Amino acid sequence: MGSYYNSNTVLWLNGAFVKATEAKMDFYSQSFHYGYAVFEGIRSYSTSAAETKIFKPVDHYDRLQKSALALNMPYTWNTGELIEITYELLRKNNLQNAYIRPVVYAPANMKFDKNHESFLVIEAWEMDPFLGEKLLRVMTSSFQRPNPKGFKINAKATGHYVNSILASQEAKANGYDEALLLDMNNNVAEAPGANLFYEKDGKLFTPPPGNILPGITRATVLEICNKSGIVVTEKFFSVDELKKADAAFFCGTAAEVIGIGSLDDTKFPSDWNKTVSKQIRDAYKHLVIEKEVPDTFHKTGEAYKNRTQNVEEKMA
Repeated sequence: MGSYYNSNTVLWLNGAFVKATEAKMDFYSQSFHYGYAVFEGIRSYSTSAAETKIFKPVDHYDRLQKSALALNMPYTWNTGELIEITYELLRKNNLQNAYIRPVVYAPANMKFDKNHESFLVIEAWEMDPFLGEKLLRVMTSSFQRPNPKGFKINAKATGHYVNSILASQEAKANGYDEALLLDMNNNVAEAPGANLFYEKDGKLFTPPPGNILPGITRATVLEICNKSGIVVTEKFFSVDELKKADAAFFCGTAAEVIGIGSLDDTKFPSDWNKTVSKQIRDAYKHLVIEKEVPDTFHKTGEAYKNRTQNVEEKMA
């Protein structure tokens, strides 16, 4: 059972709450044989008001539906109903700070024909940040992100994550904490399960959609920056450009926002605790527990914005 469930754990399976130890699926499922399924990673938090809240549940369940439809998987569930079911699942398992995993999977089918039905399971368990809390030692992977012409890259599909597993295992076998994957054009793409931002002179840069899965946490970081006056640019960039950054971080629902200390043993020079990136990490942690973000963060963002404008005016 490991750390994910025990004899008392309940999950939701195709319309009913059942014990995890008693749940069954068809081993002739197209999902089991071909990796043909879609899923979401969602978190709930005990908020500052001592309530359990799922973070951005509508965004996640709407994306689950989009992923399923992108892969031609029948989808019959309603986002509002699934959110209610998920809250009940948390209550039944006495979970507050939890990781939630809904999976849409296929029936028995040894062919490549389109299915006429899909199944859904929702599981939840306690989980610390996926990549820990310490600054990461990252390695540029020998694996590339899949060609978007070969996959529906915006779909959160289970089969895509074989690529993630191989890249992450390679990095850890070489003594690093995590991998960084490039796209087919050798531009920086993302981590195996997270998006990337880098910081230079108080501004942030991140790869644009197209060759990445643009995450909900990534969108949240963009929202935080927009409200705080921090300039963010979406663009393609190389590993060499990234290594000249002041700081960098990964972000994703499982990982949350986690700083990168070095890439291929090239250390990022800024003191992490004094970076805008660190303040974004803190702002994100405040946001998910519905705690007010300190005014100092917004003032920092405005200061960088004003400094940038002054430099541009002098150059004009």
